[in-house]
Amino acid sequence: MSRSDAKSSMRQKRILVMSHAHPDFSLGGGEIAAYNLYRAGKSHPAVEEAWFLARADRGRGPTGAISLRRPNEYLWEQAIHDWHMLRAVNTESLTSRFPDLIRAIRPTVVHTHHYAHMGLEYLRVIKRCDPAIRIFMTLHEYMAICRNNGQMIKTGSSRLCSSASADECTRCFPDKTPEEFWLRKHFLLDHFRLVDSFVAPSEFLRQRYIDWGIPADKIVVIENGQSAEPTLPARPLAAGETRSRFAFFGQINPYKGIDVLLQGMHTVPSAALRKIVVEIHGANIEQQEDALQRKLQELATPLIKKGALRWVGPYRPDELRRRMASIDWVLVPSIWWENSPMVIQEAFTCGRPVMASDIGGMAEKVHDGVDGIHVRAGSPAAWGESLLKAASTPGLWDRLVSGIRRPPTVAESMEQHLALYSAAERRH
Repeated sequence: MSRSDAKSSMRQKRILVMSHAHPDFSLGGGEIAAYNLYRAGKSHPAVEEAWFLARADRGRGPTGAISLRRPNEYLWEQAIHDWHMLRAVNTESLTSRFPDLIRAIRPTVVHTHHYAHMGLEYLRVIKRCDPAIRIFMTLHEYMAICRNNGQMIKTGSSRLCSSASADECTRCFPDKTPEEFWLRKHFLLDHFRLVDSFVAPSEFLRQRYIDWGIPADKIVVIENGQSAEPTLPARPLAAGETRSRFAFFGQINPYKGIDVLLQGMHTVPSAALRKIVVEIHGANIEQQEDALQRKLQELATPLIKKGALRWVGPYRPDELRRRMASIDWVLVPSIWWENSPMVIQEAFTCGRPVMASDIGGMAEKVHDGVDGIHVRAGSPAAWGESLLKAASTPGLWDRLVSGIRRPPTVAESMEQHLALYSAAERRH
């Protein structure tokens, strides 16, 4: 490394981390990963100063206001009015409050963890404020690729979609022409060219975006960092008890496969079901459509009466380890590709094997027969069979636990991010 390169890599960074939500109000994996990055940067000797800017809905609409949540943490009342082109509602804020903040704090790096709810225009605003600012973006799903909320699932069904094209997308959204989808893609790519480097938490997501149009040399894989706390001890077993306590952790929505899991439990013979307990540690069911709420209630009620299901409810991040301490297996039954579900890394950090759908980032992160079990996505019968197998196979749990490789810590992930920032500086 030359003297100028060494000087560039050692220069202290001023980092603004942006997110589509604040974990004070929303506990999705993306916002937690963003906040962890901000906190790690805040205490790192190579970082002069760090800030966090999160989009927020404070119940008064997208006023565009930017307010202080706590020192160095800001809330931005912004939203999207055009989900097809991902344009922001409050354009006045993009020409006043947001650039005022950028000029006031003078970041050298802006690392954004989303564009949902904020719109894409802020990328161009950052460069207009100071072309020397380096922009990095962590991609958490496939929203740019897929108009269907980034899920890559066909509208009107649960069929998975493998790639996007103007003609295929028009079949899902017949109110839009192929030309409109062509314009959408190139509008998004035009904004993405302002990003110095993209971060993908999984190779699966990275390849999807390469296939879509992001150059391979502009997107790298860095996993979301996890707690450095020690692995949890195994749950104590009563006499004759097996490793038969399972749990789902996370948001509840139509794509998380909770209904598939519960249907799978209904396929388990009654005698065997009495030896199984599944816990649902889920949030936001009250925000889902009535049809999904009714379906889950109808499936859950008889299972709860039999003692096989416990609907525990949402949790705070600081409660996760305590809840995982009382279960044996973590369940990830999603019916969409996922990217890198934070709960998989959290489970491995706690020393719990994972049963996950055999597609997308889940299949990449969970190694079948090594640290977890793959289950055929969307198949209730497969989930019923897998629950029985996990609960009744002697030695299986211990063998899979021994195969778990601890995920990188938040501090280790921060080092990878800093190396990425410095590499971008050297290129310019």
